This record gives sequence, C-alpha cells and structure tokens, in this order.
Amino acid sequence: MQRYDLIKLPPGDDLFCFADRKDLEKEEAIRPHISFWQDAFRRLQKNKASLMGLAVILAISFLAVFGPLFNDYGVDDQDVKRANLPPRVPVLEHVPWLGLDGTDGRGVHVYKQKEVQAYFWFGTDELGRDLWTRTWEGTRISLYIAFLAASIDLVIGVCYGSISAYYGGRIDHVMQRVIEVLVGIPNLIIIILLILILKPGIVSITLAMVITGWIGMARIVRGQVLKLKNQEFVWAARALGSKDHRLIWKHLIPNALGPIIITAMFTIPSAIFTEAFLSFIGLGLQPPVASLGTLVNDGYKILRIHPHLMIVSSMVISFIMISFNLLGDGLRDALDPKLRK
Repeated sequence: MQRYDLIKLPPGDDLFCFADRKDLEKEEAIRPHISFWQDAFRRLQKNKASLMGLAVILAISFLAVFGPLFNDYGVDDQDVKRANLPPRVPVLEHVPWLGLDGTDGRGVHVYKQKEVQAYFWFGTDELGRDLWTRTWEGTRISLYIAFLAASIDLVIGVCYGSISAYYGGRIDHVMQRVIEVLVGIPNLIIIILLILILKPGIVSITLAMVITGWIGMARIVRGQVLKLKNQEFVWAARALGSKDHRLIWKHLIPNALGPIIITAMFTIPSAIFTEAFLSFIGLGLQPPVASLGTLVNDGYKILRIHPHLMIVSSMVISFIMISFNLLGDGLRDALDPKLRK
C-alpha cells in the first residue's frame, strides 16, 4: 500500500497578500452592457442592404401619403385631349437621354403636338388622368391592404400558435389537424372562390388573404413556444403563481418576438403581390379604383404603344417587394443570437 505524507505549510502571513487595484481593473468587462434589442439594432445598422431597403420603404410610404398632393390633378380628373401623354418633368426635360422630355419613341414631342402646356411627371393614361397621382394613390391602397392583412394574420397566427403549443395534448392535436386541412386546399382557389362570392373590394380581398395567410405565422409561433415553454424561467414564473395567460403574453411571446417580426415582414410583400395579381386578372379592385394591380392591368392592354403606362407601376411593385425582402433578411440576421460577435 502506497503511503502519502501530508505536507505542512509553514505558518505566517506570506501565504496571503493584498490584491492590487490594477489587477482588478484588468478583469473588468471592456465591452459596455447592452440589451438584446440594442445589439440587434446596432447589427442592423451595419447591414447596408437592409438600410437601403428601409430607406426605399420610407420614401415610397411618404409618397403614397403625400405624393397626390404635389400637383393639382385629382385621381379621377379626365381630359381626352391629354390622353396617353409620355412623362415630362421640369428641368429634366432638357436632358434628352432620360426620356422625360415629353417625346414618344419616334422623337415626336407629344405635348406640343396636342398643345398641352402642363407637366405630367409619369405621363397620363388613355383617359387623360395623371399617372403620378394615380400611382401613389394606388400604392397607398395596396400598402393599406397589405398592412391590414399582415396585422390580422399576426394577431390570429400568434393567438392560434401560442395556445396550440402551450396547452399541447388533445388541444394541440385538434388545432393542428385544422391547419393541415386548410393547407391541403390550394390557397389561390380559396381566395378566388371567396372573391367570387363577395363583391370585389378592399374588404373581400383582405378577408380572402387572411383565411389562410395566418397559417405560416401560427406554425412559427407554435415552434417557438414549444421550445420555450419547458425552460427554467417559465417554471419559475409558474412557481410564483403566474396564470396561463400571463405566461403566454408576458414570458413566451416576448421571447419569440424575433421570428414573429421577421415572419410579419415577409408577409407584407406577399400580400402586395397577391393584391396586384388579383387586380391584374380582374378579380381584385375594379376601375376606377386605383391600385398597383389595376394600373398594371390598364397598362398591359396597350403595352406596345404606350409602355410608360405599365413600367411605372411595375417598378413600384418591384421596389416594394425587393425592399421588404432586404429588410427582412437584415432583421433575420440582426435578431439571430448565433450571429452575435
């Protein structure tokens, strides 16, 4: 049997020493304390593409609200004398290669030919209505429908997904079977059938998009709540006497806000495209109501003769969808803790 001898330390104060304040200062955290949302905002600021997308969204939203006020023409002011005029912008009309001098593809100055002295920045349509006013009026309506549909999808999806995941068991089983039935029916068929039953308009289009639009949000929320509901902070809150509704809305949902915000951000461009598609095929808003879809539909009919009628509204739709996707990608990266440096 091996023997181990105890080593006796010599008595005295030489085993202890006073700590130097400089050593303590070296151990202090160099990085300042910031919250999760502050760190996410700082990382979003470093994403140039997302900031560009946010700037474009703000600019388009500003023009959608105040753009029609920049001239004296109403959205339904008609004058056959000024029909199908190409774009003409002050000052920029002296730069021929921009194509904003009021000439058509053959170099004919249409404004002089029709003896029109006014300026129409986006031109006019076949009824002589100002496209600048109608474009931003249509953008306002399209954004309104998209934000309304996205807000309703957000509320329904968050409530449905959180309740299904939190209670689990038979409740979750029944609620998920309902979602599977709705997913099994093609979304476009449901939307078209509902619009055919109801009168085409803003309310019917919004309801048609909401019927199945909340399913994606509900699945995201369900997955997040399933991941969070068995963690320690939830058990601690339950031990302190928190009720179910408080646990869901004060603890679980706030910790799942990142994926919820990202999903809602991608829902908006999808809703804008759906509205434009329905209006383009004639099942959405009906003339003379202006929306991005109806403007594209009107311009498509005479695309070869007057392409400017369709180009402007199509570019606005493209800018909106690209900008929201860039911003959504930036938010996804900013709110992901795994990418924190």
